[in-house]
Parts: sequence; C-alpha cells; structure tokens
Amino acid sequence: MTGKGGTGKTTVAAALAMALASEGQRVLLAEVEGRQGISQTFDVPQLDIKETRVARGLRGGEVVGLSIDAKAALLEYLQMFYKLGRAGGVLEKFGVIDFATTIAPGVRDVLLIGKVYEAVRRREGGRRKDGALLYDAVVLDAPPTGRVGRFLNVNHEVAGLAKVGPIRQQADSITAMLRSSQTVVHLVTLLEEMPVQETIDAAAELDRIGLQVGGVVINQEREPALSPAAIKALRSDLDATPLEKDLAEAGLRVGPVLVDGLIQTGLDLADRLDLEVQERDELTGLNRPTYHLPLLHEGLDAGGLRELAGSLIQQGMV
Repeated sequence: MTGKGGTGKTTVAAALAMALASEGQRVLLAEVEGRQGISQTFDVPQLDIKETRVARGLRGGEVVGLSIDAKAALLEYLQMFYKLGRAGGVLEKFGVIDFATTIAPGVRDVLLIGKVYEAVRRREGGRRKDGALLYDAVVLDAPPTGRVGRFLNVNHEVAGLAKVGPIRQQADSITAMLRSSQTVVHLVTLLEEMPVQETIDAAAELDRIGLQVGGVVINQEREPALSPAAIKALRSDLDATPLEKDLAEAGLRVGPVLVDGLIQTGLDLADRLDLEVQERDELTGLNRPTYHLPLLHEGLDAGGLRELAGSLIQQGMV
C-alpha cells in the first residue's frame, strides 16, 4: 500500500488488513518507516521487530503488527547468516550498523523488505515445508509514492553494491516475490491535484519496473453538499432575496457581508466539486479497479476502522 504523504495510506493498509481478518484470515500488517503508524491506528503500545497481535477478526481471523527497523533487521541478518552472536553487539557499539544502514540505502531496503519476504514464506512449526503458511496475507504499509519505486526495486538498487553473496541472493529472491502474481501494489489518493498526479506517476513507474498495480483507493470522499440545481443557481444571476428572508427568519442579522460570503462559499464549493470530477476522470484513465472510502467526520477509532474494512469488503477488494 502506497500513496502520497497525507492521503491516509496507513489507515487504508490497516483497513485492508482488518477486512482480510474479518474473512477469517491471519494477516501480518507491517510498516518500514518507523513512524509507529500501526500502533497509533490500533491504539496499542509501540511495535518493534517482534510480531504482535493488534486486532481480532471474525471466524478466527487476526491482525498481527510488525514495525521493521533496519538496524534490528541487519543484526538479525548477521546472526542468521554469519552467526556473529555477541560480535553483532560490538559492531553496533562502534557504529558499524548505523554506517551500513545509512550509507548503503540499497542494502537497507533489502533488509527491510527481507523481513516481509521471510514472513511471506514462513510456515507453521518453523521452516518445515509440509506445514501451512503462517500468514494468509501480508499487507505492507510501504513508503510514499515518491520513493516506493526505488524501495521495491531492490534488485536494481543493490546491483552496484553486491554482485554475489547472501545479500544479492536475497535481493534476487525478494524481486522474484514482488514481481510474482501473489503481489500487487495498491495506490491511495485523495481527489486533489497533487495526490492524483503522484498516483498516476507511481502507476507508470511501477509498471515500468515490472510490478503489478492493484487497485486505486480514493480516500476521505465527502458526500456532495450541493445539488446540481443549487450549483446552477449559484452560477447564474442569483436572486438573494429568498436567502436573506430565510436568514432573517433564523434570527441572524442579515447584511451584504453575510449574504455575499455565503454565496462565495457556495461558489468555492462548486469549484471544488468540479475539481473532484476532473480528478476522478484522470484516475479512470489508469484502467484499474477503484475503491471509495468515506471521510470519517468523527475521526478514526476502532468502529471507524471496521467501517472502512466493511466498505472494502462490500466493494470486492477482499
């Protein structure tokens, strides 16, 4: 799940995870940006690299949260492949871990997605091939659209850093998973010019690097506050007399400032609605499934999150 910053991609990722859990699935919801967005959304203590249940669904479903940190992932990686043990702590003490995760961003992304990759492949009872997969689905709250292509294109990012060896092998395996039919990238947007343009650009970039674009989620949609007849009346030579009469009957002091201000507000809203129609048309050009989530006027709580999850189920995203 990706989208321009501020479009609510973490909320939508959480809603998708809840929708899957409501269908009885065991879902891993992971984040890689260190913002603790999952813990804030579900109102639970801060998460770390340890997988923790954050919500229950119907029919035995559940959502497990994971906040992936590059430093912790590198220490785990070094222990897994090189059996460093306490030596890993020594490397961290001398700043080697910070150096590796900061100077080599390609390696950092491999480590971050590597945790997701490992969770996708993990089976019940450890690594036994005959066991069922531990998770039915993995939802990744990925970086924003401006960085998501580089983040997911890990094979290209490490090409100049690691020609051979475990890191290159893991990068190749991750790329194969990301470009397989089991992976799609959903895009979250608002009906505003910049988010819509970034969505269109991200879809083109993802297609170019061989990643499958899933659906487009239009978040925080509002019910139109003006009817077409009202918009037509506002844009004509509106007779303000009936409006002045209604305002006076409501006990308000009627004057040109109040009346003209209300009319201008209506015109501004009409322009906003026209813009939303235009942006919807732009998104239609992507030829991708489109899903709509309402603006929650009461704010996001457990009930609101389940409302969004239910909406995604009704629209067939799950």
